[in-house]
Amino acid sequence: MDNIQQDMNIVIAENLRELRAARGMSLGEVSELTGVSKSMLGQIERGESSPTISTLWKIATGLQVSFTSLIERSLPGTRILRENEMQPLTNDGDRFRLYPIVQAGQGRPFEMLDLVLDPGALSASRPHADGTEEMVLVYEGEIEFRLGEGKSLECYTLGPGEALHYRADQCHAYHNPGTETARAAMVIHYPGMQ
Repeated sequence: MDNIQQDMNIVIAENLRELRAARGMSLGEVSELTGVSKSMLGQIERGESSPTISTLWKIATGLQVSFTSLIERSLPGTRILRENEMQPLTNDGDRFRLYPIVQAGQGRPFEMLDLVLDPGALSASRPHADGTEEMVLVYEGEIEFRLGEGKSLECYTLGPGEALHYRADQCHAYHNPGTETARAAMVIHYPGMQ
């Protein structure tokens, strides 16, 4: 495990422990809320596991916190962020990469993320907390968005300069159907967060 990944695991471990302690919850109680096993939560809190994007979303949704509240340290003031200095969260064999840019919290009910999808990449998300919205601006390549499931499934394919705003409290997925890397900026709004 490289140093950047180890640092990310430590940040996630600290943030999860702090969230759980602030609420006076046991690992078992967090497990019941999130659907993540007690043993996995313990491994994450000890920094022994590199949780997947899906696992982090389960924890964030169950605890009703922003996604980035689990993966970022709070840093005050002005700062420059460089992609090569960030540890992305990955999915689909590292073909889907998510870079946290702005963390929600402290009066900010939104977060901003940068998405990078290699050709063929697919990442599916379970529904987030009720009322959560996502706004995505594609600025490179092509991304197919799949919203809902079954008979209510809707698909939208966007290219550079096109944006999509949708409720994220439903199943949703991102797919790069093209032959070049796709990139997008995403803002997630948590209406219940203060």
